[in-house]
Amino acid sequence: GVMIPIPQYPIYSATIALRNGHQVGYCLNEEKGWSINISHLQEKLNEAIAKGINVNSFVLINPGNPTGQDIVKFCAKNKLVLLADEVYQDNVYDDSAEFVSCKRAAYETGLLQKDAIELVSFHSTSKGLYGECGHRGGYMEIVGIDPVVQEHIYKLASSFLCSNTDGQIMMSLMVRGPEPGTESYRKHEQEKRDIFESLKRRAIKVANGLNSIPGFSCQPAQGAMYCFPRVEMPAGALKAAKEEN
Repeated sequence: GVMIPIPQYPIYSATIALRNGHQVGYCLNEEKGWSINISHLQEKLNEAIAKGINVNSFVLINPGNPTGQDIVKFCAKNKLVLLADEVYQDNVYDDSAEFVSCKRAAYETGLLQKDAIELVSFHSTSKGLYGECGHRGGYMEIVGIDPVVQEHIYKLASSFLCSNTDGQIMMSLMVRGPEPGTESYRKHEQEKRDIFESLKRRAIKVANGLNSIPGFSCQPAQGAMYCFPRVEMPAGALKAAKEEN
């Protein structure tokens, strides 16, 4: 079983179904900026265990879902591998918000030093700030995972086709980038700022547009690239649907 957020990126549930796994959804609090309630997480985990589901991992989308030290503690306490999807770490539009990696949270709680948490962090050039969907490239960092398991993961990854050359170049550019003072540094940084500001403007525009539609409401996007509107069905439509069974 894998705990995933609701709403979620559809490929999570699709991958779980492909592997004949069990989706254990946990709901986010829309009114509080899609926040996470630890009591709710424990409740959902306990329900799944009571059904005989062997829950072994927890998916977190960061920074789309606010997170903190409570999440890493929850996963460590319940022996869950924390799968941290951090591809949108540079897409933080709320000036009062800050991206905090799960690895940093694990370090600040002492879990990292005690080897008390299993963590896999993901990043990609195909999404996030660069959003170069045509250039497939990404990486994952594995922390606290048994060396034998790491060997098997490496063998499995080695059996797949590698990212194409363009994707590998894009990944190198994303994790390193031009050095300050070099010829392309200023242009590279300016393009990053332009992309970020463009994404931020469009996130605000989409949320405002949805909120202007009668019966629709939408929380502002603090980060990432998605807005999740709420649709209130008119009383007349609900009545008619009920009459039609």
